[in-house]
Amino acid sequence: MTSQPDTPLLDTIRDPNDLRGLNDAQLQQVADELRAETIAAVSETGGHLGAGLGVVELTVALHAMFDTPRDRLIWDVSHQCYPHKILTGRRDRIRTLRQKDGLSGFTKRTESPYDPFGAAHSSTSISAALGFAVARDLGGAPEHGLGDAIAVIGDGAMSAGMAFEALNNAGHLKKRMIVVLNDNEMSIAPPVGALSSYLSRLYAGAPFQELKAAAKGAVSLLPEPFQEGARRAKDMLKHMTVGGTMFEELGFSYLGPIDGHDMEQLTGVLRTVRDRATGPMLIHVITKKGKGYHPAETAPDKGHATAKFDVISGKQKKAPSNAPSYTRVFADALLQHAADDDKVVAVTAAMPDGTGLNLFAERYPSRCFDVGIAEQHGVTFCAGLAAGGMKPFCAMYSTFLQRGYDQVVHDVAIQRLPVRFAIDRAGLVGADGATHAGSFDIAFLANLPGFVVMAAADEAELKHMVATAVAHDDGPIAFRFPRGEGTGVDMPDRGEVLQIGKGRIIAEGSRVAILSFGTRLSEVQTAAEGLQAKGITPTIADARFAKPLDRDLILDLAANHEALITIEEGAVGGFGSHVAQLLADAGVFDGGLKYRSMVLPDTFIDQASPTQMYETAAMNAADIEAKVLEVLGVETLGRRA
Repeated sequence: MTSQPDTPLLDTIRDPNDLRGLNDAQLQQVADELRAETIAAVSETGGHLGAGLGVVELTVALHAMFDTPRDRLIWDVSHQCYPHKILTGRRDRIRTLRQKDGLSGFTKRTESPYDPFGAAHSSTSISAALGFAVARDLGGAPEHGLGDAIAVIGDGAMSAGMAFEALNNAGHLKKRMIVVLNDNEMSIAPPVGALSSYLSRLYAGAPFQELKAAAKGAVSLLPEPFQEGARRAKDMLKHMTVGGTMFEELGFSYLGPIDGHDMEQLTGVLRTVRDRATGPMLIHVITKKGKGYHPAETAPDKGHATAKFDVISGKQKKAPSNAPSYTRVFADALLQHAADDDKVVAVTAAMPDGTGLNLFAERYPSRCFDVGIAEQHGVTFCAGLAAGGMKPFCAMYSTFLQRGYDQVVHDVAIQRLPVRFAIDRAGLVGADGATHAGSFDIAFLANLPGFVVMAAADEAELKHMVATAVAHDDGPIAFRFPRGEGTGVDMPDRGEVLQIGKGRIIAEGSRVAILSFGTRLSEVQTAAEGLQAKGITPTIADARFAKPLDRDLILDLAANHEALITIEEGAVGGFGSHVAQLLADAGVFDGGLKYRSMVLPDTFIDQASPTQMYETAAMNAADIEAKVLEVLGVETLGRRA
């Protein structure tokens, strides 16, 4: 393959209307060319690869059989939507994926009418599709159309509670809507494939009321060599959590499983559902993640997320680094403590690799738990572990911890249980954009009574904070750290237990003090170099704790400087707001202290590199320097900075 594959039929597809006159063989050719184009594009941009490759045929079939965008096609999580974007008029921009001012790596309402609902977190599609179906039947705004609502949800996303809440409600309301369960985990033996192929032909030709009767007799109509395998498959489905019986009990008509890479099966079933469905339908489609690209198919995560890569070899093009990633530092530190303390356990929600807990699971499989896409359960599970005398580390991305916030409040904080929250992807994360930014955890955790909230300024500090969390048994404690590599500081052999609520002075200066919370500290130090060239030497301090605050340190900085500036990689309402409250309560502002708080702006920042995102947020070294000059009233370039 080359970066510009030969795609003669795909070249004629401007939008889904161009698919609707093609036969199955031509649609399969479009799918083959679409797969090649997706691989080529992601090789240049990086991004989510395996999920999209697994739904290429399904994407083509859905757009060919349904009248999108009048029919609302909603992709759950939507990391599998790159083929969808190529087919819906965005092919000319597909090589801008996840870049500044480029296409989002997820569906986005403002990007295209073919993206009726934005996503990036899982298990929302069925709820949204039901909302569209009810709005349709209630005569929603005419510009929104009156078409079908189709949710495509993966088997992993289906494991989350929200998906089942939506299924239950949809079955109760009995609205016509379609859920496509994209199952890429089940292994299908040939007999199951034969049975599903036979059933798909029945679906295409029989009235819906006859489907159950036909399915019951299908096994006896198969050739003898297939009958035993088909019976086993039927029994397997009967006992599977995602089997048809369960969905029918919830009020859905269930069809499947069908081969998600067989265009004839897909179009036959989708056409029949389109023409005959009256209530909620669930179509169970079996696909293979990474389908059609050997390096993705054989990768441990099936090519879930990748950097730029060489198309021929599949080898990723990652820039070398001399510093370990923050995630790896956390994982290694936790392993050290787990070796000494058998009460240390680890919990994550479907992100063992992303949080580094895959390493913990290899070493201590009985003490590591992946609860699936179920953050609410994961948090309360940790609460139960803590109440039972264990030392649970709840390792989640900041953006995903939001999904378990009620449990953080009700089950952990109120009961003052010593759950340790390891919050990865703090701050702005780059190419995944606003949906994955860790913007809010400082604010939503630091306002909870009894919580300890820390942020690591560098990878050595992170190691100390892991040790501090292990030793802390008096209530919940959290520490946050960003995505990517550390700063390259010298690393201690083991972390030291920090004194709770105590920060540290990094550099002594005068006039202005800069109090940093988190990894902006390196930018503060760079800004200080520029300020010193202008005759200003700031005091630099690392807060370490947003809660409890280091009251003595903050009041000392306020008493001995004209100005105090705080900076954090979080939204308003976090560390800086708590400092302001402390200063106000202490009457410091009455003495004329100039106080400024640098936080993320009150907007969602689109994808770009982290440096570009922090430039947009005005939180890089140049911005910190300008803020100091502004607050001190220093003229620069003929104007105030």
